[in-house]
Amino acid sequence: MTKIITIDGPSGSGKGSVSRLLAKKLGFSYLDSGALYRLLSIAASRCQVASNNKKGLESLAEHMDICFELDDTGELRALLEGEDVTLEMRTENTGELASKIAGHSEVRAALLKRQRLFAKGDGLVADGRDMGTVIFPNANLKIYMTASIEERASRRYKELLAKGEDVSLRALAEQVRARDERDMSRDVSPLVPAEDAIELDTSSLSIKEVLETILDTLDAKGFR
Repeated sequence: MTKIITIDGPSGSGKGSVSRLLAKKLGFSYLDSGALYRLLSIAASRCQVASNNKKGLESLAEHMDICFELDDTGELRALLEGEDVTLEMRTENTGELASKIAGHSEVRAALLKRQRLFAKGDGLVADGRDMGTVIFPNANLKIYMTASIEERASRRYKELLAKGEDVSLRALAEQVRARDERDMSRDVSPLVPAEDAIELDTSSLSIKEVLETILDTLDAKGFR
């Protein structure tokens, strides 16, 4: 049976980086559920499907051609209809639209089956916002990662500056706050820790320290 580790949490908590490294370390498959919604938002923009067009978004979610690849360094590469859209997927505009689209029950239902198909082989590390509560409620281990709004905004600020983008730290903090409120208060699959999840505050931890903490937890549970 495929072993499943879910890592949920808000944007900027570090769950994506840690999940990819963990999957690589364990030799497991990897699911970035947030990337699915980001790819859908790109597809919607290109097909001129409005963010409130639930039926149109549902159809796109069911039929869009997507593929994920992890390179030798553990970085994710995303393909939409055969085109590498990794850079576009990581923009703030794409993230904002994806957060809005994710609130539609029709969209979440359409993507649910696609996400569960990633559970194959020896194991899966699933990264998202409802992996442990909705998609894989019977996962072998559930982690909920978080960090302060200030720290998450700071991380994103440094990331965007490194890419040469002109951004405001204050504006980013407001975006993080607004996205948290939207994700946590939506009627469908809100962002909340699973009852049996291990909660981990990464505000003062490096990615390496978070990874080591999770690996120690796996060892303590006899997972490896």
